[in-house]
Amino acid sequence: MTTTWRHLPPAARAIAVAAVDAVEAARSQDAAAYEDAAERLAALDPVQTGRVLGAVVRTLLEDRHPDGLDGDDIRAALEHAVRTAATWRDVDPQVMVVLLVGALGIHETDEDAPIPPRALAEHAPLLIADLLATRDFAALLAKAFTEIERAEIND
Repeated sequence: MTTTWRHLPPAARAIAVAAVDAVEAARSQDAAAYEDAAERLAALDPVQTGRVLGAVVRTLLEDRHPDGLDGDDIRAALEHAVRTAATWRDVDPQVMVVLLVGALGIHETDEDAPIPPRALAEHAPLLIADLLATRDFAALLAKAFTEIERAEIND
């Protein structure tokens, strides 16, 4: 199934296209395609991009652990994602930690030392690709956009 994302506003559509490309490149370990997609992702609004990708990470973790997550679950997810990505890319485990716990809402990035958008764009798709296993990323991404839209309407 190919999703066109035409129903999304332009900013959200750009996030969706770049994120899908990055996750697909991460899944296939295509370094050139990954660099291109990560560059496009990093050029987008980091707050919006982080919100969307964070929602996907949160959904994946909640689906894997329907009875709740504990510290061991978070550690295991982090270790697996870092080890898997490190087989073909340089990975900063600290960036992965911030992404993982930030998606769960248990860590706010230090405003004095924010993680650069490029580092976030390079690491979030790696984390998502690892958590996805065989699941359909486009469907999860669509769900994330729906949840964000619902939250914005209710605010």
